[in-house]
Amino acid sequence: MRLMMDRRLIAHFDGLLLLTVLTIVGLGTMTVYSATWDASRSMPTGFAWRQTSWSLIGLVGLLGATVFDYRRLERYAFVLYVAGLALLAAVPLVGEIGGGSRRWISIGPVTVQPSEMMKLALIIFLARLFHHRIRPGGLRLRDLALPTLAAMPPVFLILEQPDLGTAGVFVFVFASMVLLAGPSWGTLGLLVLACMGAVPVLLSGLKEYQLRRLTTFFNPEMDPLGAGYHLIQSKIAIGSGGLAGRGFLQGTQNQLNFLPEQHTDFIFSVYSEEWGFFGAITLIALYALVVLRGLMAVNRAKERFGALIAFGVLSNVFWQAAINVGMTTGLLPVVGITLPFFSYGGSSMVSLMLGIGLLINVNMRRHSRERLPRY
Repeated sequence: MRLMMDRRLIAHFDGLLLLTVLTIVGLGTMTVYSATWDASRSMPTGFAWRQTSWSLIGLVGLLGATVFDYRRLERYAFVLYVAGLALLAAVPLVGEIGGGSRRWISIGPVTVQPSEMMKLALIIFLARLFHHRIRPGGLRLRDLALPTLAAMPPVFLILEQPDLGTAGVFVFVFASMVLLAGPSWGTLGLLVLACMGAVPVLLSGLKEYQLRRLTTFFNPEMDPLGAGYHLIQSKIAIGSGGLAGRGFLQGTQNQLNFLPEQHTDFIFSVYSEEWGFFGAITLIALYALVVLRGLMAVNRAKERFGALIAFGVLSNVFWQAAINVGMTTGLLPVVGITLPFFSYGGSSMVSLMLGIGLLINVNMRRHSRERLPRY
C-alpha cells in the first residue's frame, strides 16, 4: 500500500513546472554572467558562479519541500512567522548597509535577506489563518482583522529598511490571498475604499528619492541624470535589442555600464538587449507557463490550506515578475524589484525555489489519503 501511494505521488510530480523554472534559472544565470562580465579584462566575475551555487542549494530545497505532507506546516506556521519576524526586527540592529538600505544580516560566512524568507513564512501563516475562516456569504471585516494584523508588522519593518518594492509585494500577496479566501462583496468594497484612503498617507511617508521616482515615471526626461536615469537607460537598452537582439555579451548599454543594477533590478533590460523582442517574449511566456501550472495546482488542491499556500507562492512569483518587467519597460514606476529566478540573489533564489517545492507538494498530494500523526 505504501509503495502504491509513493508511486501515485511521483506520478503527480509536476515535472513541467520544475523544468520551466529551471529553464528560467538557467537563462538568468547566463544573463548574470553577461551583466557582470568584466570587459576591460575579458573575464567573468564571481557573480555567476555564486548564483549557480545558490540555484543548486535552492534546487535541493525545492526537492526537499516535496517529500513531506505539506499539511504538517499548519502546526508550525506560527513558529515560522515569529522566527521570520524576529529576523526582520534584527535587521535595524545588526543588519548590513548596501545601496543605501539596511536589508541584510550576516550569519557566519553567509549573508541573508530576511524579507525574502519572511515572504514564505507569512504565506504559510496566512494560509493557516484563512483555512478556518469560511462563511457562506463571504468573509466579513472582522474575519480579516487577525490576518491583517499579521501582515502589517513585516510590511512596516521592510518599509523602514527602506525597501518600498518588497513591501509592495507583501501587500499584493496579502491582497491576493484575501481574494482567494473569499470576502463578501460588501467587505471587498470597504477594502477598496480603505486602500484608496491609505494612498495619501503612504505617499506622505515615502523618502524623498522614492517620491522623485514616482514623479519622474510620468516624465523621465524632467530629471534625465537623476531619478529618471534608470528608466531612460533601461528603455534604451530594451529598444536597442530590436527583434533578434545584439547577441550574448554584445549589449552596449550593459558592457559600457550605462545600466544601473544590471544584474539585479534591471537584468531584464540586459537580457532584452542581448536577445531582443523574441527573447523577451520567450521569457515572459515561460513565466506565464509557471503561472498556468500554478493555477492548476491551486484548482486541484486537496483542501483549502494547500490551495492557499499554492496561491500565495504563485502570487509572489507573479507580482514580482509583473512589477519588474513593468518598471524596466516604463509601464510602472521604478521601485526596486528583482526578477524571480532570474536576478542575482541567494536569499531570493532559495526562498522562491522552496515556494515552488511547496506548490509541487500540494499538487502531488491532491489525491493523498495519508493521515497525519497525532502529537
